[in-house]
Amino acid sequence: MAEANAAHAGEFRLGGKLPIHRLGFGAMRITGPDVWGAPRDRAEALRTLRRLPELGVNFIDTADSYGPDVSEPLIREALHPYPQGLVIATKGGQVRPGPNVWVPLGRPEYLMQQVKLSLRRLGLEQLTLWQLHRIDPKVPRAEQFGTIREFLDQGLIRHAGLSEVNVEEIEAAQKVFPVTTVQNRYHAHSRRYEPVLEHCAAHHIGFIPWAPLAAGRLANPGSPFEQIARRHGATPSQVAIAWLLKRSPAMLPIPGTSRVAHLEENVAAADLMLTDEEFAALAHSAPNSGQPPPT
Repeated sequence: MAEANAAHAGEFRLGGKLPIHRLGFGAMRITGPDVWGAPRDRAEALRTLRRLPELGVNFIDTADSYGPDVSEPLIREALHPYPQGLVIATKGGQVRPGPNVWVPLGRPEYLMQQVKLSLRRLGLEQLTLWQLHRIDPKVPRAEQFGTIREFLDQGLIRHAGLSEVNVEEIEAAQKVFPVTTVQNRYHAHSRRYEPVLEHCAAHHIGFIPWAPLAAGRLANPGSPFEQIARRHGATPSQVAIAWLLKRSPAMLPIPGTSRVAHLEENVAAADLMLTDEEFAALAHSAPNSGQPPPT
């Protein structure tokens, strides 16, 4: 059997031009417990990052708040100078007072500081994709969007995105800068953002689902994911990733891990093809979804 390769998931073009493989890597899990501090096994985290290009993964999603200030330096240590074609997306706009605590902070001067610090930590002259981690409700969003426009105009970033937003917020941002990606919580059992996904697909905006495996809950014993996984000789996590890839050509899953074996397992999901019946059954299995399965 051929080695797993993220290229098998197909391609998406950021901003309509920049090609990436649709199955990426989320770098939140290469930090410590509760996304705080250094990873428990730093050497294994570095091995995991260095394995990415070998598996065809050319899209990494991170954030300055992962650690905080842990994920970005590890990526640089593992992969700089970066392989040609590798796209590193990062985020700013949240502060971390403690483990598993996240507070939006969208003041323009803070966002500018964080963009420049991300450039330094990643060893880059320009961030290929920078995303506003959250819209800060205490700061006029027009100020936050205008600051992102400045980043683009100054060449600090090439593309810009948003996270945890609705369609109205995307449309408001689009009046100020081109929205290249949207990163919202989404998986087969959490589909409140279906309208956002549909909007992204219609406007060629990449949709990055965070928590694509629901922290492993989709793999509970006896779940439909486990049953279908047995049928394919796969794991429930692979089935969950395959479901996302089948859901929309704009979908860019970023399952994360700090272990090489788990990374290889996730990437192998690019070769798992669910039938239409299996896809619908998994969507129907969502408890209290209150909505029909996607088509």
